[in-house]
Amino acid sequence: MTGVNFAWLEITGKCQLECAHCYADSGPRGTHGTMESDDWRRVIEQLASAGATMVQFIGGEPMLHPELSALIEWALHCGLRVEVFSNLVHVPAGMWPVLERPGVSLATSYYSDDSAEHAAITGRPSYARTRADIAEAVRRSIPIRAGIIDLQPGQRVVGAHSELTDLGIRNVGTDRLRQVGRGVREREPDTSQLCGRCMSGVIAVSPDGAVWPCVFSRWLPVGNVLDRELVDILSSPEARQTRADLEADFATRKPATAGMGKGKGDGEGEGEELCDPRCGPSCGPACNPSCWPTGAGPCSPNGGCRPNYD
Repeated sequence: MTGVNFAWLEITGKCQLECAHCYADSGPRGTHGTMESDDWRRVIEQLASAGATMVQFIGGEPMLHPELSALIEWALHCGLRVEVFSNLVHVPAGMWPVLERPGVSLATSYYSDDSAEHAAITGRPSYARTRADIAEAVRRSIPIRAGIIDLQPGQRVVGAHSELTDLGIRNVGTDRLRQVGRGVREREPDTSQLCGRCMSGVIAVSPDGAVWPCVFSRWLPVGNVLDRELVDILSSPEARQTRADLEADFATRKPATAGMGKGKGDGEGEGEELCDPRCGPSCGPACNPSCWPTGAGPCSPNGGCRPNYD
């Protein structure tokens, strides 16, 4: 693969929260890694040259990175659209005008309309601040989407969805637990946790420069941007082999059917149907990691491809 149209840029492993399911295993003890601001600028410029149209700044919590504003501005300068995936626990005052720039949008994760349940999942009292910053983003007319992660029986997912729509968010997705990072429960990470479109025009870059097929497939690095140019990584034998291996694995999956129920929601169970790798509108709720922001990947314009993974 030599082209890419969307990239996750994981600019930090530091986060105020310590969510029980965090795919990146991030938290207060995390760091910004070894990638410097100039390294990120170089990667962003190379992504634009490779045909990318959008990047997503993630973490950890990207708002904690001191260069986030400058990196957003650079991505816009390079002609890329930007999404910032934040827990919205704290938005610095100077960040709001940057988020209001044309071409910039927000995404966040949400868990419950009950503050205690929300805090139990995030590991910190976070509900009120996240809710307030969602409301502020809507007030400022900043495009924003939200993902509800359904982690446990009895979780107030329906209530969370209603609250988000009442706040004015029209783009709300739901995802199941992904057994990656702290989300691991019954198994080690493997390809059953992936949506089926990894490395199909998408890549992820870590705080230490590692390039992954996506943010969930962290055990499959194909190179490091601190060692090689991105274009060389994308066209390398390692990248081609990883893509071929993933495509062969995804080809064995049973396609999902319209109206498919959530099922066990953990990818296990004899005879359970997995998501159609084509990620079309027939995908049921069990298929939703769907791996791109709306309009950024091959699943648009159906909006079926929204990762809700923070």
